[in-house]
Amino acid sequence: MPITKAKNLFLGKEEGLERMNCAQSVIHVFQDKFHIEKDAVASFKSYGGGRAPEGVCGAYYAAKYALERIAPEKTEELKDFFIKHAGSVICKEIKAEKKLPCLGCVEKSAEFLKNIKNVSYKADHTR
Repeated sequence: MPITKAKNLFLGKEEGLERMNCAQSVIHVFQDKFHIEKDAVASFKSYGGGRAPEGVCGAYYAAKYALERIAPEKTEELKDFFIKHAGSVICKEIKAEKKLPCLGCVEKSAEFLKNIKNVSYKADHTR
């Protein structure tokens, strides 16, 4: 469910919600699970399209941000996972390599966060 919802948010297919960028899509779906503040989705609007700090992928940045809240020991594992699938964590490098499209970055970030245990995810998240 969270992977599909993140992808649908990115594609603008989530009923009742506006289309979100890669960073917003990931952070929105995992707000409850990772105890992320309510206004984070709006602030992550500026992190799409390679505009996250240091030029990292917005979806990766959102996943890392979420992990740092609850499971900071998993951030290096996330980075390795992301590089394995996308080839880099830097947006322009990912796009140049064409290994994984933006939607795939959203999917992989959501997949990694979904598999983090010992935190509770609310499937009916409606923020």
